[in-house]
Amino acid sequence: MSDARPILFLDSGVGGLSVLAPTRALLPTAPIVYAADNAGFPYGTKSEAEIAARVPALLGRLVERYRPRLVVIACNTASTIALAAVRAALDLPIVGTVPAIKPAAAMSVTRAIGVLGTEATVRQPYVDDLAARFAADCVVVRHGSAALVALAEAELAGERQPDEAYRAVLAGLLGQPGGEAIDVVVNACTHFPLVADRLAAAAPRPLAFVDGGPGIARRVATLTEGQDWPAEAVAGRAVFTRLDEGARRLAPTLAQYGLATIEAL
Repeated sequence: MSDARPILFLDSGVGGLSVLAPTRALLPTAPIVYAADNAGFPYGTKSEAEIAARVPALLGRLVERYRPRLVVIACNTASTIALAAVRAALDLPIVGTVPAIKPAAAMSVTRAIGVLGTEATVRQPYVDDLAARFAADCVVVRHGSAALVALAEAELAGERQPDEAYRAVLAGLLGQPGGEAIDVVVNACTHFPLVADRLAAAAPRPLAFVDGGPGIARRVATLTEGQDWPAEAVAGRAVFTRLDEGARRLAPTLAQYGLATIEAL
């Protein structure tokens, strides 16, 4: 008998789609609930205390309603701040999203990597620890950009953004001391892989961009190995904490990711 329990993804907006896509590629018939906390968007400009209070409480409500088999916190900011608290509060597997510093360091030839995330993510001790463990022989340059989160949200709502906006974001990273040597950039916000092509086109030189999406997908597949799934793919649902016109404008993009239904929490 098939198991209809979904995988639940959470982000403050549409960034988690960059994690959903590789997960769907590995588990094509998995039921999906994608939760966008747009009433709390963006997470990256909030304080640690706000995130630590909001995310576990919201996930508690979502888990109670949708009864998932597994939760993916598809947000670097929420994961680096609240992952431990969520795991302590919920009795089911929780997969977090953290900056892909380890694979970036393995790829870098110049031994200089950039970490492009939100302001909240790039200042976390969790990122300090990743850099010390996996990139100790690298120069690690960080830049927090709320503007790039907004650019990605606008692009996915069908609003083409100017090249100069992407150049300005990259200048904030590459213009720092050590930035001239960067050859690999970690997209340390799940929104950013969704506009990686725009970033690459705007870069003043060739750069490689890496993110954690494929690794998270593999982790989800491992944790659910041997479980039953529906025989055929079913339409997923997108859940918004504020179902406003902005959320409705995202419907065509959400449909491309298999999320045919939009509803309010």
